[in-house]
Amino acid sequence: MNLRDLAGGQAAGLVLAAGAGRRYGGPKAPVFLGQALRVLREGGCDPVLAVLGAGARQARATVDLAGVQVLDNPGWAEGMASSLRLGLTTAARLPGVSAVCVHLVDMPGVSATAVMRLLARADPGCLVRACYDGEAGHPVVLGRDHWAEIVSTVRGDRGARAYLRRHAAQVDLVECGDVAAGYDIDER
Repeated sequence: MNLRDLAGGQAAGLVLAAGAGRRYGGPKAPVFLGQALRVLREGGCDPVLAVLGAGARQARATVDLAGVQVLDNPGWAEGMASSLRLGLTTAARLPGVSAVCVHLVDMPGVSATAVMRLLARADPGCLVRACYDGEAGHPVVLGRDHWAEIVSTVRGDRGARAYLRRHAAQVDLVECGDVAAGYDIDER
């Protein structure tokens, strides 16, 4: 599935991988970033962006980043919101991109099939969220129409959670539990 033909543009993939991984015992990017990038590419995202921070040097040394737009987040310690702001602000400058599939680096159970399922509903006005057995999770696809407000309102380590809650009536939950697992890795 090539989502370059997405109604109104194409879908970029955005991996948030800047955190220190305190509970994990170190940055997760060097361990999980390669898998996250592969899932987004195989799922139809083009281009693919990765936000790095705490483990940037290690990730660059261990992960094949060819074809990935790497964004260094000097404010990574502020929390996930700073990475999301950086990613969406960058995506807004990319011609033809109308939606971004936001994927967290520490979710190795997400599959390319799940990403394809989400992107099938993507458009500039979309808010699409994976769910697993009815429980909302990640990845999340954010249409361009929402980026400016998300960038101006997200804070701390919650990402777009509050924004999605405020716009719950617009969120399209897509069941992915049959093709992926929505767990994250917090500890070794």
